[in-house]
Formats: sequence, C-alpha cells, structure tokens
Amino acid sequence: MNWQDKGYLISHNKYNENSSIAEFYTENYGKTSGIIFGSSSKKIKNYLLIGNKFHINYNSKNETRVGNFKIEIEKINTPYFMDNEKKLSCIIYAMNLIKLLTVENQKNKNIYDQLIDFFKFLTDDIWIKKFIYWELEILKNIGYDINFEDYVSTKIINGSEVYISNSSFNKKIVPNFLIKKNSLNVKKDELLLGLNLVGDYLDKTVLKPNNINFPISRKKFVNLVI
Repeated sequence: MNWQDKGYLISHNKYNENSSIAEFYTENYGKTSGIIFGSSSKKIKNYLLIGNKFHINYNSKNETRVGNFKIEIEKINTPYFMDNEKKLSCIIYAMNLIKLLTVENQKNKNIYDQLIDFFKFLTDDIWIKKFIYWELEILKNIGYDINFEDYVSTKIINGSEVYISNSSFNKKIVPNFLIKKNSLNVKKDELLLGLNLVGDYLDKTVLKPNNINFPISRKKFVNLVI
C-alpha cells in the first residue's frame, strides 16, 4: 500500500540506532503509524518534533506489516513555542490526546481541521480559554458531546449569576464561559475551574470506561497553568 498525504506528528519513539517509530494524524488516513528510517540524521531530527506538520509518503508491502514513512517538513509549528513552557506543555498534551482517542487508519476530517485551528489560537491572548473549547470539540468529534447548560441550575450570589451543577452528590460551580460562549474577561480561577471540569468529564466519561489511563501530560499542563 502506497499513499501520499499531509499530517501532524503526534508521537515518535526510537526504534533502533538510526530509526524511529512514528505516528501521524493525517488528513485522509487519520492516525497512521510506521517507521522513519534515518531519523537520527541531522536533516530529519532537527524538525522531527511533535506538533510539526509534514508531507508524508507512506509505503507498505502489505496491510499486515508495519510500513515506513518518507517525510518532508510542511510547516514548522512547535519550535515557535519552545520558550513558552505552558504552551509547549499544551502542545504535548494535545498531541497525546489525539493519539489516545483516535482509531488507527480511520479518517476524521474534523479532527484534522481541529489540529489546524489548535496552532492558530495558541498565539492568542485568550488561548487557554480557546483550548478548553478545543478539547471539548475534540471529545465531541469522537462521540462524547456535552452541553453543560443541560446540567446546571442558576443562582444569584452577591448580585452575580452563578451556575451550579445539578448533581445531588457533588454540586460544583460551572464557570460562565462554559455556558455562555461569548463571555469576556474570563479570570484565571474560572479557567482553572473549566480545565478541571473538562478533565473530570474526560476521565469519568471517556477514559475510564475504555480502560485508558488519565494522561500525565494533561496533569503537567494544568499544574503549569496553576
């Protein structure tokens, strides 16, 4: 099987002295894994960074054997954020999330388009808020949509409208920006609350039922935001 496509590097690990096992999320073939021969060469290793976008040539003798990639850099993304620990950590987690939740060789154009959007909003001042929306959209695109508005009641506290979850066991405050998407001037404590709520939903609704461990990369990212 042979094909050409464009895709984002979502993981790579050393295979032997000169080669790597890599996973890309591609536009037309979804998540695909294979070997990159010569990945230790200066020509390749300098830009073989998770999050970068590549032009990919894939070759496999048959569907039962691991194929190999020949790659050329299409767009440099990650190096622009190497001096920003929070954003770099966010990139690592975002690519890890795609790796964990997508199926091998199953196209999902919405996921691919979300990866394009991800690197666009990282340059915004309100990138953390946009990331939370992005994470929810990723979950929606794999079949786990949630509308927080369906699970809250409204209360007026100190003259302000506050949303409280309807759970009889754990009544949590749901930040306004998860209900009203046009909310402006979102405070840091609200962002942290939003990150924790989405993380809780991810863990209990998506990961645990599928026997997937909660990603350490997300914990590291949230700790940096704190």
